[in-house]
Amino acid sequence: MVDSDDSRPLTVARPVPAVSTSAPQPVARPARRVGVPGLNAAQSEAVLAPAGPLLVLAGAGTGKTRVVITRIAQLVRRGTPPSRILAVTFTNKAAREMLARATTLLGGRTRRKPADGAAPERPEISTIHSLCVRILRRHAATLGYPERFAIIDRGEQESAARTALKAIKIAETVLSPSELVNRISRWKSRAVRPGEAADSVPADADESWTLAAVGYRRYQDALRTAGAVDFDDLLLLVDELFAHHESIREAEAGRFDHLLVDEYQDTSGIQERILAALARDHRSICVVGDDDQSIYAWRGAEISHILDFARRWPGAQVVKLEENYRSTPEIIRAANLLIEQNTRRHGKTLVSNAAPGPTPGIVQAQDEMDEARRVAADIESLFRERQVSPGEAAILVRTGEQTRSFEQELRRRQIPYELVGSRSFFDRREVKDVMAYLRLLVDPDDDLALTRVVNVPPRGISAGVVRSARERAAEKGGSLWQELRGLRDANRLSHAAAAGVGRLERLIGLTAGPGAADQSRGAAVLRQLLDGIGYRGYLEKLYADEPAEAEARWACCEEVAAALDDHERSRREQLDLPRIIRGFLDDFVLQVEEQEDRFENDKPKDNVLRLMTLHAAKGLEFDCVWMVGMEEGILPHHRAISDGLQGLDEERRLCYVGVTRARRRLALSLCLTRSKWGRSKPSRPSRFLYELTGQPEKFQEREAETETDDGKPARGKNRSRRGSQRRS
Repeated sequence: MVDSDDSRPLTVARPVPAVSTSAPQPVARPARRVGVPGLNAAQSEAVLAPAGPLLVLAGAGTGKTRVVITRIAQLVRRGTPPSRILAVTFTNKAAREMLARATTLLGGRTRRKPADGAAPERPEISTIHSLCVRILRRHAATLGYPERFAIIDRGEQESAARTALKAIKIAETVLSPSELVNRISRWKSRAVRPGEAADSVPADADESWTLAAVGYRRYQDALRTAGAVDFDDLLLLVDELFAHHESIREAEAGRFDHLLVDEYQDTSGIQERILAALARDHRSICVVGDDDQSIYAWRGAEISHILDFARRWPGAQVVKLEENYRSTPEIIRAANLLIEQNTRRHGKTLVSNAAPGPTPGIVQAQDEMDEARRVAADIESLFRERQVSPGEAAILVRTGEQTRSFEQELRRRQIPYELVGSRSFFDRREVKDVMAYLRLLVDPDDDLALTRVVNVPPRGISAGVVRSARERAAEKGGSLWQELRGLRDANRLSHAAAAGVGRLERLIGLTAGPGAADQSRGAAVLRQLLDGIGYRGYLEKLYADEPAEAEARWACCEEVAAALDDHERSRREQLDLPRIIRGFLDDFVLQVEEQEDRFENDKPKDNVLRLMTLHAAKGLEFDCVWMVGMEEGILPHHRAISDGLQGLDEERRLCYVGVTRARRRLALSLCLTRSKWGRSKPSRPSRFLYELTGQPEKFQEREAETETDDGKPARGKNRSRRGSQRRS
C-alpha cells in the first residue's frame, strides 16, 4: 500500500518511521468451540454467565452484538419471558438490527401475549431516548406535563429561545437563540436545572452566561406551559422522576428481570444513573463495551463507567472477548502496539483469526494536495484492478476541513464518493459565507452574495433596511449594492447602518483600488478581508460554548484560502487578482454541480467510496482504509495535546478505532508540509505512527531533539510512558 509510483526523491524535513517487518507476526489462533455452538470459549462464557452484574469487554471485531443477542436467547431458554428483558443501545439503527436478529434467533421460543393471543412477546430493545419517552408517557403528569407532550425539534427550540430572549430584552447580538439553545443543552446534559444554572456559571465567565441562565428559566417555563419537551428533557425528566419518586422508579424497574446495555463506554453521567436505577433491584445487568473505543468525552461520555464497573457493582463477573474476526494479523498487531500505550485501561490483547495480509503502509506526501493525489491514485488503481469494490473502501480524516483536498481530487478523477456523517465541505455555512465575499470582491452587484453576508458578521444593516433597498432596486432595475450606497449618500440610513455600508465599501474595494492588483496572492487578500470583518471573532462568539466547533469552522475558512492559493499557483499565465478569483469561483461551481449530477444519475450511494471522520466511522468496517493526516496537531489534535494525558489517551483511542475499521488493507498517510493562508509550514509525523510500528521511543528521542515554538529546548517533554502502564 505504500505509494511508490513517484520516483522523485522527497525532501524529508524529519525522519518518518518505517514499517518494521522484523518483529514476529501474531499467529492466528483457531477459535475454540466450547459451550455454545458457533461461539468461542469467551463468547460462550459471556452468554452462559449467571444472572447478576456482568461486564463483557468486547474488543473491536470480536462479535459483541452476537453475544448480546445469544445471551437474550439463552435467558429466554432458561425460562425468562422475552418481554421481561430490556436491551438498550445508543442508535436507532443498532436497535433495529438487534431487534431483528433477536426475533430471528428466538423463533418459536417467543410466547403469545395472554391478553389478546395475537402478537408474540419480544424483548424490549431500543435507544435510551426511546425508552425514556415511553417512561414519560406513563408518568408525565407527575411532573406537570400532559401525557401527550410534544417533543420539539431544533428549529422549534431556537424559536422558543428567541421568544425567551425577547421577553428578557436581550439582543441577539449579545446572545443568539442558537447560542442559548447550545448552552441550555450543555446544562441539561450535566443535569443542571434552570434554578441551578446561575450558580453553575464560573466566576471568570463573561456576562452572557449569566444572561443565558435567565434565558434558560424563561425557555423552560415556555416549554412547560406549551406541554413540550426537547431532546435533552427526555433524559433529564426521567432522571428527576427516579430521583424524587421512588415508587415510580420501582414500578419501571419492576417491568424487567434483566437489563443488557450495548456500547456501555459511551454512556454519559445522566444515562448511567437511569440505567443503574432500572437494574438496582434485580442486579441482573450485563454491560457490553470496549474502553479502548471510548471516543465521545466531548458528548459527555465518561470512560470511568466501564473502568469502574466492577467496583460499583460488587461481585461483578468480567469476561474479555479478544478474538478478532475482522482484521488481518498485521492490522491487529499494529492496533495492539498503539493502544497499549494508554495509561488507564482494562488489559486485553486482540488476536486475529483472519488470514495474513499486507503490512500496513505509510504514504509520505509533500503537502496536502500531494497527499490527496497519492491516496486517490492508490484508490483508483485498486478499483481499476478490481482488488476492492468502491463500497468496501474508506478515507478517514480527523477533522471535517481535511476533506476539501480529497473531495477536489476525487471529483477530478471522477471517483464516486459519499461524505458520511457530515455535510460536504462545499455546503458548509462558513464556506458559503467566504465564497459570497469572494464573489463580492469581483462583482459588488451580485445581489445573492450580498444578501447572504450583508450583515454577517452583524454591522448594523437591519433586515428592514435590506428589504427596503431590495424593493427600491427592483423598481429601478438596479442592484442592492447600488441602492444601499444611494440610501447612505442621501442620509436615509441610521448612523449604524450607514457605517456598516461604509465598512462593506472598503472591503469590496480590496481588489479595485490603486495597487490592489499587485497584492501578493489571493490568499493574502482573503485573509485581509476576513480580518477586516472580524470573521473569526464572529465565529468564536457564535459558538462561544463550543470552542472546538468555532475552531473547526475557522479551519474551513483557512481551507478555502488554501484552495484559492492552489488555484492561483496552478495558473500558467499571469492574471490579475479579479480574474484569478473569478476562475476559482467558476471551478468551484462546476465541481459542486458535476458532483450532484453524478450522484443523482450515475452511481448508487451503496457502492461508492466513503469519506468520513474517524468519529463517524465507529461501528463500521471496510476491506481497505486510508487514514490520512497522521501528523502532530491533526492526529493527535493540537487541542488534545494541550489537554495533556487525558486528551492524548482519547486521541489514541480514536486512532485505534480508525485502525480497527480495516479488514484487509490499511494505509496511513502524512504530509511533510501543510499550507495556511498561502504559507507552507513543516509538519511532524504523528507520535501514533511511531507507536503503531512499535517504535514509541523514537518519537520521544525526536521530541527531545526538537525545539519548542518559543525556541526553548523540549528535551524531557512527553517522556515515554511504556513500562509504567496501569491497568484497571
